[in-house]
Amino acid sequence: MRRNGRTILLAVTSDVSLSLMTGFPAYLVSQGWDVHVVSAPGPKLQALAEQGGVSVHALEMRRDPAPLDDLRSLISWFRLLRKVRPDVMSVGTPKAGLLGSIAGLLTRVPARVYLLRGLRYETTAGLKRSFLLGLEKLSAACSHKVVAVSESLRKTAVADGVSPPHKMVVIGSGSSNGVDMERFAMTTEERTQAQNDRWPNDVRPVVGFIGRIHPDKGLDLLADAAEILATDRVAGRLLVVGESDAAEGEALKERLRSSPWEVELVGSTQDIVPFLRLMDVLCLPTLREGFPNVVLEAAAAGIPTVATAATGVVDAVVDGTTGLICADRDPRLLAGHLAWLLGDPGRRTTLGENALSLTGTEFSQLLVWQGAEGFYARVTAANQAVPRRGQDRLPPKTRS
Repeated sequence: MRRNGRTILLAVTSDVSLSLMTGFPAYLVSQGWDVHVVSAPGPKLQALAEQGGVSVHALEMRRDPAPLDDLRSLISWFRLLRKVRPDVMSVGTPKAGLLGSIAGLLTRVPARVYLLRGLRYETTAGLKRSFLLGLEKLSAACSHKVVAVSESLRKTAVADGVSPPHKMVVIGSGSSNGVDMERFAMTTEERTQAQNDRWPNDVRPVVGFIGRIHPDKGLDLLADAAEILATDRVAGRLLVVGESDAAEGEALKERLRSSPWEVELVGSTQDIVPFLRLMDVLCLPTLREGFPNVVLEAAAAGIPTVATAATGVVDAVVDGTTGLICADRDPRLLAGHLAWLLGDPGRRTTLGENALSLTGTEFSQLLVWQGAEGFYARVTAANQAVPRRGQDRLPPKTRS
């Protein structure tokens, strides 16, 4: 194990969430970091291990509260950090963020960062909201810095008392991992051809949704808007890409299937690019986000977005420039925004070109990686230059 003062540990709860940092661990290795990645065991973690250059650690963590299992996971976290002894750790997603932050404090990891990707409590109420908010506060309190993936997320978290303003930062313009511009690049001609191949002799424009089929994503609002579009005889169709992860999601799927507007549900996919080629407009009627990656992916393909004014979304869509934002959750307003773009190909093209330009300038993957790597380098160097109190530091590392 290298002991170069640049050992970093990155963690998420589920191995599925490793997609939120695709390519970033390898980039850190290329910049001279000794990189360790932690998640629950799974195929994505195994695939990362097989790529080489990055040390991976499988650590069982349950997404839902489970006191005994969580205690076992916390003990495993403690042992892992005593073994790896990172100079800086960055933990995100709720359970890994909570357990990793606590273990980092207990083992005195010199620089502890909580990566805030969203706020689950935003769509809850009562005791559940208080409980989830309390967990966020605990994760933040155990960390030296809290990195929010968007400015609106930072403002919301500060207003709700998750962490004081001086601890919360946004790197660059935000986003957790940027977007691979080359992967999603496509022309209008490619989209037209893909639509012709799937729906021969049908020129109706396509509204797309990509994401979990879950109440938090606002599919009920989209279903209401689709009914209005059908009543108003607006030509178009809805393509829904994603799978449900709750009973409520199954109910939403049934409602969408019964819509008078034509709706096609295609389930989950490992590659959304073929489905982006089928879309003229992306719709994201979500209730909450951290920073929606799907908006950047659509933008890289030259596709504008119609979305709600949720946390995180307002940082990804520039209203009237790269897409349209609904000021409130009114299905008639959402339907009107969609109808306007569906009936105006020129406006769709202009907004899509603007989205492509802005995304390439502010959210390209390399730019986001460089910003994040620079941030971790600074917090590591600051810790090494200005020693903290003894109880907040590990003893000097020994050579292995």
